[in-house]
Amino acid sequence: MKQKPDLSFWKLWNLSFGFFGVQIAYALQSANISRIFQTLGADPHDLSFFWILPPLMGILVQPIVGTLSDKTWTRFGRRIPYLFVGALVAVLVMCLLPNAGSFGMAVGTALIFGLCALMFLDTSINMAMQPFKMLVGDMVNEKQKAKAYSIQSFLCNAGSVVGYLFPIFFTLLGIANEAPKGIVPDSVIWSFYIGAAILILCVIYTTAKVKEWNPQEYEEYNGASESSEQSEGSGNWFVLLKNAPSTFWKVGLVQFFCWSAFLYMWTYTTGTVAETVWNSTDTTSKAFQDAGNWVGVLFAVQAVGSVVWAAILPQFKNTKLAYSLSLVLGGIGFAMVPFITDQYVLFLPFVLIGCAWAAMLAMPFTFVTNALQGYGHMGAYLGLFNGTICVPQIVAALVGGLILHAVGSHQYSMMIVAGVLLLVGSACVFIIRDKQK
Repeated sequence: MKQKPDLSFWKLWNLSFGFFGVQIAYALQSANISRIFQTLGADPHDLSFFWILPPLMGILVQPIVGTLSDKTWTRFGRRIPYLFVGALVAVLVMCLLPNAGSFGMAVGTALIFGLCALMFLDTSINMAMQPFKMLVGDMVNEKQKAKAYSIQSFLCNAGSVVGYLFPIFFTLLGIANEAPKGIVPDSVIWSFYIGAAILILCVIYTTAKVKEWNPQEYEEYNGASESSEQSEGSGNWFVLLKNAPSTFWKVGLVQFFCWSAFLYMWTYTTGTVAETVWNSTDTTSKAFQDAGNWVGVLFAVQAVGSVVWAAILPQFKNTKLAYSLSLVLGGIGFAMVPFITDQYVLFLPFVLIGCAWAAMLAMPFTFVTNALQGYGHMGAYLGLFNGTICVPQIVAALVGGLILHAVGSHQYSMMIVAGVLLLVGSACVFIIRDKQK
């Protein structure tokens, strides 16, 4: 098998550049879905149900795209066709979703339309996102993979910040941030329009600049690894789960509490900030829409805090301590949110929440991959481990309305629930057995 060649910085950049546009779309979805559905008329107690679809689509679509693209060979490549089709569908849906209240439909019909649009949006985003990870695996040698994934991480975070800030940016430009009852403001609609345009331009750029290897070249560079992947993929999932190391399940327990907490952040932050800072629960008011814009700013602050803390984490000698401490900081941040009435002071708790986010993205896979050394079926196990991200969000979404009822029906109470979940997760970190390489 031939050694994969070293790639220049710009070739590595081109492999992942489309991720910037995909992440803008994902950030717009994360920061604005609750705002859109509450504007359309959704009851806060039903709000979490709308968040079942994103993780559900993730757990279904990503393995399917990965499996199908492994077997696809076209003149355009094996991964890029899925990337391009996913991006095209995402662009179409991004133009429709924020307009769900503008077609003259009744509230119930508008909510169903929005729900269907959200389903297609998340499906297409997952379809466009997965090929970027696989392109790096296909075409980058082991020596350069860390650099390639760091470039992808940078583009991911940069896209998130841009997507989060779009609504307030367009409001400052003079685009209306208010609209009649049941209609999403133009600032949000135009954020989705421009995000869709950037997404397709980024994907076109990657498609034009990246030339995937043909089957013969691919076999020359990946022959052994491809057969290994096929062998790994042939394992029975139930058998693999039965034989999984205990660390797999213990980290999965921590993941359950962490991802449930962040699902509640994405679901209830808009209503929380509107009530605690802008003193409004009226989704038709200017105050509510201003709060919605500010949530994007807060999520951007969280993303920046995450980048900074990710640079600090490697300095810890004790990985479990670093993981647990990060979750404690995030839990404190969540618990602070309901008691802060100044929009700028909210930056502090969201920086702390960013610390937890940084650890959640890095630490679990470190523990699990270390524990899986010598087990085989690494690809299959990591695919199954993705379920520890998706399943907790689905469960949390199903019970979110019941918990909201139980804590008094104020959305800011769910921030305290999220904080408690992270603190429980931080305690569970210490049952993990860290098997170093």
